[in-house]
Amino acid sequence: MATILVTGGAGYVGSHACKALAAAGYRPVVYDNLSRGFAELVKWGPLVQGDLGDRVALDAAFGAHKPIAVMHFAAFAFVPESVADPYLYYRNNMAGTLTLLEAMRGAGVDRLVFSSTCAVYGSVTKTSIPETTPTAPVNAYGESKLMVERMLADAARAYGLRWTALRYFNACGADPDGETGELHDPEPHLIPRALMAATGEIPLLDVFGEDWPTPDGTCVRDYIHVADLAAAHVAALRRLEKGGEPGPFNLGTGSGLSVREIVDAVARVTARKVPTRVGPRRPGDPPALVADAARARAELGFAPKFSDIDTIVSTAWRWYRARRNVG
Repeated sequence: MATILVTGGAGYVGSHACKALAAAGYRPVVYDNLSRGFAELVKWGPLVQGDLGDRVALDAAFGAHKPIAVMHFAAFAFVPESVADPYLYYRNNMAGTLTLLEAMRGAGVDRLVFSSTCAVYGSVTKTSIPETTPTAPVNAYGESKLMVERMLADAARAYGLRWTALRYFNACGADPDGETGELHDPEPHLIPRALMAATGEIPLLDVFGEDWPTPDGTCVRDYIHVADLAAAHVAALRRLEKGGEPGPFNLGTGSGLSVREIVDAVARVTARKVPTRVGPRRPGDPPALVADAARARAELGFAPKFSDIDTIVSTAWRWYRARRNVG
């Protein structure tokens, strides 16, 4: 059973990827400092607790577990935080990845599947965004991820690194079997916060602007179920094993939903009212981001199974209710 080192595997997307790896016959070894991950989400292989910037700990993990490849999820990923504290994002997301890449090279591991983001594109006017769209991030989170992609391209040319960057749009939902899901403290994401507002855990859901250049004035995003993202990571790994060329892939559904449409879906699925409060636009937010995922469909066989909005909200709602004993 081949071992894959999964950095950030105790987090939201990483834990789902570990489940998908185990189902595909791999042995996921999680490397996570648990600063934003949760040991309880590590269920499909061992946990090595260590920091991304700790070369000694990384070398020990590579030496002990002998992975054939790395899936790299360990990153901070909250846009407003990146605007307020960009150094934090450059140090963790970019400098930490450089240490990881050096450790990989030292261990002779030459395959990496990287968790990237649509935030590398910035504020674009296209209805649908292909990978050829110029990259122009509008926040430090997107900048840090784009810098890593450039590092990977340079490493491929200089050292023969084989890599894939998966630029996913809005990850959401929870494992359909209820074995893992979204845990953040504080919780920044729209769908969990809408559920929190629907149950009274928070008094109101804040809507950041209703004057965007979109059909209903609220931001539009492409929402992709986390289980579909996990399956795409396994497909990307297998493509690298077969000698696939390096580069980025968009992961999304190809259709966008506004904040208002998400609120309506949460109200419909939960049969509860979602109280909202409209505030000013949030710095660093583009008005709309929707994927053109044609390349992923053609080269990865990417075919989302769980990404209709009612399934997304239903799985998130089941996870939320189980965690909080909500009736």
